Amino acid sequence: MNVMMKIDKTQVEAELRKFVGEPAYVHSEATSYVFVRNFKVLPTEVHIAGEGDGPYRAALRFDGQGWLRMEALTHYEVDEAGRLLLAGFDDRGRMDVALHLGKEPFPE
Repeated sequence: MNVMMKIDKTQVEAELRKFVGEPAYVHSEATSYVFVRNFKVLPTEVHIAGEGDGPYRAALRFDGQGWLRMEALTHYEVDEAGRLLLAGFDDRGRMDVALHLGKEPFPE
């Protein structure tokens, strides 16, 4: 079992780039605000921004037309299936935001 690590900007950007130009599935949520699962997209650009220990922002451009931007990201992992899991935790350890990318649909 993998454990979420604090975001390493260079490593996470490299992981995000693995999804550019290939169909991908997105799972995204922000506590009490938004929930999207198995939204199939074609990422054409990816960016991660932030300094030091973060938090960080990730932005993904889909199909050359729309953007998804997630803020307050603090941790990441790449699971056994090659899915990139990004999450943002508050100072009490509660998850506030999540952005997951995978080549296959996420379990319903």
